Amino acid sequence: MNGALARERRRLRHGPDHRADVTLQPAPACPSATPVTWRLRSLPVCASTEIELDRWLHRLTPDPDDPLPGPLAVIARRQRFGRGQQGRHWSSPAGGVWLSAALPWPSHPSLAAAPGLAVAVGLALQLEALGLELRLKWPNDLLLASPDGRPAKLAGLLPRLRLRGGTIRWARIGIGLNGCNPVPAGATNLRSSLGLRRAQPHRLATTVLMALEWAMAAAAEPTWVRQLAEQRLLVTPQSWQAAGDGWQPHGLADDGALVLARGDERQRLHRRFEPD
Repeated sequence: MNGALARERRRLRHGPDHRADVTLQPAPACPSATPVTWRLRSLPVCASTEIELDRWLHRLTPDPDDPLPGPLAVIARRQRFGRGQQGRHWSSPAGGVWLSAALPWPSHPSLAAAPGLAVAVGLALQLEALGLELRLKWPNDLLLASPDGRPAKLAGLLPRLRLRGGTIRWARIGIGLNGCNPVPAGATNLRSSLGLRRAQPHRLATTVLMALEWAMAAAAEPTWVRQLAEQRLLVTPQSWQAAGDGWQPHGLADDGALVLARGDERQRLHRRFEPD
């Protein structure tokens, strides 16, 4: 790890509500990646990093046509009311990575990767480099084999796109990654696989930022991102029950939809999330 990453680890370890511009090096496995300068906020506790990011973006881009001034991320040691799919809330204890980010993204929807898939793949690549095996549970969870061998939830993602007139202004992603925090039934954390030292949140925060860099670098390659996501796809019957009987998972679409098949018929299930 280079000196900038070491400084970032120290920054995340100290000081409430600290702000910094930090340059990280390219993430692995993405030949088009270039160094990225982040604007970061680190909070000891907040209601929700999504709310904090909303406020920050409102101050930075008060006019609807204001551009995003580079990638931003808000990281909290813990959240009281984390925001999830369909407006669900949960408490996020210390020991995990609770982060919300706004990312530059290709402006034309047909040329842009689905941010949820891109970030899921980026995070999987980072963790696979540590010797772990990840699976993507459609639409928004990353799973890891738990101590009993069954896949268990390791991370949840909340992707959104900021649109104006059919043009993408930027992508947003909320991430909850279990490090050494206690987890409920059906979930797991990285402490069980990597040990306490490597599962510390100040280390994992850098891992998440590198995953986001990978996603930004791959954002203009929707087919490639989709293929990498499909390689890690794990679907359950609950994923497609809403489509009715007889449908089976067939893969993913470039926009992140789950493609279902019934004979020669095809249909897509899209994740549901609030517009930004």
